[in-house]
Amino acid sequence: MAHRQRVERLTRDHLSRRARGQRHPVWDFMFDYYPITPGKLAHWHPGALRGIVLAAGDDSQPSWLPRFKNLYRWHDALPVEAWMLDVDAFWAARGSTIRYVHDLLTRTLHHTPQLGCFGLHEWAMVYRDSPRHPEPLRLGAEATNAVVEQSHLKCTHYDAFRFFTPAAAPRNQLTPTRDTQPMLEQPGCLHATMDVYKWATKLGPLVPGDLWLDTFELACDVRQLDMEASPYDLTAWGFEPVTIETPQGRAEYVRRQQQLMDRGQALRTQLIALLRATYPVLSESQPDD
Repeated sequence: MAHRQRVERLTRDHLSRRARGQRHPVWDFMFDYYPITPGKLAHWHPGALRGIVLAAGDDSQPSWLPRFKNLYRWHDALPVEAWMLDVDAFWAARGSTIRYVHDLLTRTLHHTPQLGCFGLHEWAMVYRDSPRHPEPLRLGAEATNAVVEQSHLKCTHYDAFRFFTPAAAPRNQLTPTRDTQPMLEQPGCLHATMDVYKWATKLGPLVPGDLWLDTFELACDVRQLDMEASPYDLTAWGFEPVTIETPQGRAEYVRRQQQLMDRGQALRTQLIALLRATYPVLSESQPDD
C-alpha cells in the first residue's frame, strides 16, 4: 500500500537508529513529543465520507479493520458495498474533541500572522539555566543569554512558553496558558504549524491517510527549522545554523517561516473543510475572539 511505503520512507532512519540504541537531537522529538510510533503512523484510514470498496462477491474485511471495527459500518445499500466510518458514532464518542479542534484550527486560520519572534523560544528555554540537550551552545552561555536580553520575546504558543526558564518567562510579552491557547494561537508560529499534525492525529479516522502524512511531513520540516534556529550547535549532525542573532539569519528565518506557514494554512483549510462536510453543525457556529 502506498501509505505504508510512504511511512517506511519517512521513518526508516528513525527505526534504524532506535534498533542501534542511538539518539537524535532533532528527529527523536517527532516520536517522543508526539506519541505516535511509526507503527501507529502506518495505520491507514480512508477518512470520513469515504469507504473501503470490495470487489464483487468479496465479503472479506480489510486487514486493519479488526482494530477499529467499532468505528466502521458495512454499507450494502450504496451503489457499491463498502466499509465506511460511522461518523455518527464517532461524534457521539469524540464530539467535544472534534468541536475543540475545529474551533482552534478556525481561529488560528484567521488570526493575523506574527513573523517577528525569530525562534527565540528555544533560546528562552536555556536562558540563565542549564541546557536541555547535551549538544553545546553555539555561542556559549553568556552570549546566548545576551541574545535573549537584547531581543523582544513574543511567544504566543503555550506549549513552547511553558518550557521557558524562570528567568525568561517574565521577559515574554504574553503569558500564554492552556485556556488562552485558542485566542493566542496564530499561523506564523512554528509550533502552531507543527501542531497541525497533532490536531489531525486527534481527529483519528476522520482524516484520510494521505492528508495525515502531509501534516506529519510538514511537522518534520518545521522541526528542522526550529532546531537550526536554536542556540544549539548541530553541525555535527549535519544541520547548518540559522543565525537569528544576525540580520541575515533573521531574514532567512522569516522567509522559511512564511513558507511553512503557507503550507500549514493550506492543511488547516483542508481539515476544516473535511470537518464541516462531515458535520454540517460545525458550520453553524463561528468562533468569536
